[in-house]
Amino acid sequence: MSPTRLLVPLALSLLAGCASQQSQNVTVEKQSECPARLSNGQNLIVTLPSNPTTGYRWAIQDSAGGVLRALSPEVYSNPEDAGIVGSAGLSTWRFQSFATGTGRLRLTYSQPWAPEVPAVQTFDCAISVN
Repeated sequence: MSPTRLLVPLALSLLAGCASQQSQNVTVEKQSECPARLSNGQNLIVTLPSNPTTGYRWAIQDSAGGVLRALSPEVYSNPEDAGIVGSAGLSTWRFQSFATGTGRLRLTYSQPWAPEVPAVQTFDCAISVN
């Protein structure tokens, strides 16, 4: 077998390894896990406790739009084993980094029909993409 025939599969496997490393997800579930550092093209998954049956919702105030783009709207999930109507669950957002730089991802937890009432929780995460 010629050296070229050996190098092509090796090069392809190295490229595949680099691509899979960059596409790994970074998950943030608590304020203490910030700041978040991402590579360009990497996904960021933010999961926060939520209970929309109380009227409170998370709202994005700053989306770090210069470095992140939303991949999907908020997805609410309720733990299947809770068995209680109105029990708390999780709100999840998926973003992808698309540019080198920094930004802030800021969400507030409040009742949307009462904008004059301060948010009961705030999630503020510095984002750094390299």
